[in-house]
Amino acid sequence: MRRVNTGEYAAGQALPSAAALAEEFGVSSITIKRALRDLQPAGVLRSVPGLGTFVREQRRFIRDLDYSLTSHADALRLGLKPSIRLQSFTQEKIADPAFEVLDPPAGFMLCVRKVISADDIAVMYDTSYLPRSIDDEVINDFGDKFIGDALRERGTQFTKTKLLIDAAPASEQAQQIFSIPNGYPVLRRLYRLSTADSSFSIFGVTESPFDRLACTVELEAS
Repeated sequence: MRRVNTGEYAAGQALPSAAALAEEFGVSSITIKRALRDLQPAGVLRSVPGLGTFVREQRRFIRDLDYSLTSHADALRLGLKPSIRLQSFTQEKIADPAFEVLDPPAGFMLCVRKVISADDIAVMYDTSYLPRSIDDEVINDFGDKFIGDALRERGTQFTKTKLLIDAAPASEQAQQIFSIPNGYPVLRRLYRLSTADSSFSIFGVTESPFDRLACTVELEAS
């Protein structure tokens, strides 16, 4: 930890092997591996299978709670260069019980999974659920546009946003995207975007490592 804090081990740098560190500190390799493992949930290190252990990028993005980086304009407003990497299109039911507070439908929906980056750093893993009746031309836009932008351009009017913010262990997909271990905590934002059409709502969840993103909110005193 001291070597990371002083810059001796720089962000992105690979650490010496467990065997080399064990010899240097005069302890067993098991002790070294335990120390390296414990520093991963703390946000100091990350492990890449087959490559080794690396110092994590310590940059944290701060955004307003009202903004989710699901809009290109919102990201630019925060001074970020946003980019999107489409992961998959599937048809799935919303199975996570955490969504119950958002009153999701019971049937199958179109599921769109994306990685959202800011300044070339992966910030969010987003899973969105949309009605299967959505137009194919709009779906084609999702590959390189934020879902909110694509729908607004096609005339969709959003009327209300409902959010559930919590902390949870990273999903299996988020673990792979962010190179974080099983059980690593993420800031999770579950949302429902309502539109002028009462039968058309978008549901979703974004995950971000707790040391990668933080939110602020400002409320009127009244």
